[in-house]
Formats: sequence, C-alpha cells, structure tokens
Amino acid sequence: MASEARILRLLMELRRLGVTDTPTLAAIERVPRDLFVVAPFQDQAYENRALPIGRGQTVSQPLVVGLMTQALQVGDRMKVLEIGTGSGYQAAVLAQLCRRLYTIERHKPLLKQAEERFKHLRIHNITSRFGDGSRGWPEQAPFERIMVTAAAHDIPPVLVDQLAVGGIMVLPLGDSHGQDQDLLKITKLADGDLHIDNLGPVRFVPLLEGVEEV
Repeated sequence: MASEARILRLLMELRRLGVTDTPTLAAIERVPRDLFVVAPFQDQAYENRALPIGRGQTVSQPLVVGLMTQALQVGDRMKVLEIGTGSGYQAAVLAQLCRRLYTIERHKPLLKQAEERFKHLRIHNITSRFGDGSRGWPEQAPFERIMVTAAAHDIPPVLVDQLAVGGIMVLPLGDSHGQDQDLLKITKLADGDLHIDNLGPVRFVPLLEGVEEV
C-alpha cells in the first residue's frame, strides 16, 4: 500500500497543475491507484504518469484523470457513461461522485480485472458491460455526463444523441497515433447545438469499433 506521504505529494502536484476542484481531489484520494497498476509498475503507482496495463492500453496519468473528471462537473444525482473501462481507475474515481456509472470496455480480459477491482473496493454503483463503446449504451440513455477515454477522429454523433440536453461530454479528439489530440468539453445546448471548449493537448489510444474477446 502507498504511504500517505506519496498520496499527499501527488495531490499537491495535481493541484499545482490545475486540478483545483475539491470533490475531484477527494475522489482521487479515496481510490487506491496501486490497486489498478500491474505488478512491475507498483513502485510508480503514485507518480504522475500513465502506466501500461496490457492489451496496448494504459491507466491514465493522474493529472489527465483529474482534469477530465473536473471538466465533467459530475453531481451526486447524475447518471454517467464512460467509454473505455480499461483498468477501471477512472471509473472508480467517477463512481465516488455520481449516482450511477455505466462503463463499457471492448477488451474482455481488462473488463474482468476491472470488475474484480470494483468488487474488492466494494463499489456498488458501477454497471459494466463488454461491448463496442463507440455505440454507447442506448438502453440507458440519456446520460447527464459522458466521458470517453480513447481518441475519436470526430465527435461521435451516436454519443451526442445519448447525451441529455444540458449534459456534458469530455473526450479526446484527433489523430489515432497520439499526435495532435485535444481534450474537448462538449455541452449540449437546448436547441441541440454543441458548445465546445478546448482544454488542451492530450495523448490517448484510439477509439476503435468492435470487441476483443481474448
């Protein structure tokens, strides 16, 4: 387990780099990141860096998790959709802030591991599904908030359709090779138009269609 000093140092670094929302910082403090990091990288669990989790995926850099969570402005009565469960770390952070989180992962082995972590932490407000995240979760739409943890080439109309009026979607947009990606905060206005804020450059794996069984 990480020492309190390492967690405190990470939280201070995140605050200095722009994560100033108190509920977001409190959620990050409550979720033990070392539980979501594979054995060879345990010593780096509380450093501000992305770490590999297998299947060409990573557990996101804590700064990116903090900035995306902060931008999503999650309330405790909201229903939230996450595209790309990965290790489950971002889902576990969001679950501290919302009423119900729905998360989709296209890699079955990663989803199984994430579900085991949720169970271990006794997080009961996450509903997870193996599937193609690019299609969203229409049976549960609309969502007040949507977070996409993989880079899309364009703003996905399917996900915009599943976003409630007044809702916010945060997603990376841009080149699939990790170059020229920007983090966007998209607000769906009453007339159906989108208000877009660019939150700066990021680097994510691409948003892919289909699923990986093994």
